[in-house]
Amino acid sequence: MNPPERAGRPLPASGRPAVVRTRLAAALTTCFARARAAATRSGAGAARTGAALRAAGPHRLAGAGAVAAGLALAGLGASAVADRPASPAPARVADVGELPATVHGAAPAAAPTSPTVPGTGAARPPVAPPVRLRIPRIGLDSALGELQVQDDGHLAAPADPDVAGWWSQGPAPGGPGTAVIVGHVDSRTGPAVFAGLSVLRPGDAIEVQAADGTVSSFTVQALRSYDKQAFPDEQVFGDTAGPSLRLITCGGSYDRAQRSYDANLVVFAAPPAHGNDTPTA
Repeated sequence: MNPPERAGRPLPASGRPAVVRTRLAAALTTCFARARAAATRSGAGAARTGAALRAAGPHRLAGAGAVAAGLALAGLGASAVADRPASPAPARVADVGELPATVHGAAPAAAPTSPTVPGTGAARPPVAPPVRLRIPRIGLDSALGELQVQDDGHLAAPADPDVAGWWSQGPAPGGPGTAVIVGHVDSRTGPAVFAGLSVLRPGDAIEVQAADGTVSSFTVQALRSYDKQAFPDEQVFGDTAGPSLRLITCGGSYDRAQRSYDANLVVFAAPPAHGNDTPTA
């Protein structure tokens, strides 16, 4: 059953609704391989979503990019890996760690062009776009593509299963708000970029390098596996008190008939207590 549309929600400076609800949850109802497979067949650098994903409802930007995250991830959602993937995702993982608190009921305030550095009053330059993701525990060192909503209201998906993608119309990692990075868990030929996410544990390090050389450091807070039909979009994509990061891929069982996994694996991460945004050597 398609979720109802929700409209008229206020937009924060990032261009996403105060809490990204139904559209983003619906966007995650399928897995990431169909868009990649479609791109491979067409030779395109990035794939758009198909009719099955459009059935979730009209996915158009409203104003300055409303619900871009929701429709964005719709483009990453399907799984058209022949009859089944070559390397199935691990079984649904047990809950690990404590979830961060989300901010409820606060009206979004307009962000200044240059946020101030706490305690100094000095202007902080805008966060540069991310270009690389590193997760030492699982040996992940991936370039980051930019995922944007296309003219048809759908997001172009990562064409390469070995490259993760950042929703570039949302917050940048290390800046205010919840940044979202997504990736394939498998492909026709084997494990993909996010195949190892399920082994992460609280305290594991994540690094996101920006185009200006700055590295934003995060530590894993929690892992959750969510049924796609009951995805808690408010918990996953709601604003937090500070910068936060979400890594999302597929998990659970693979449904051959639907050509889709039945769950999404979400890694919750936040900057370490000692700070963030350090220049590279």
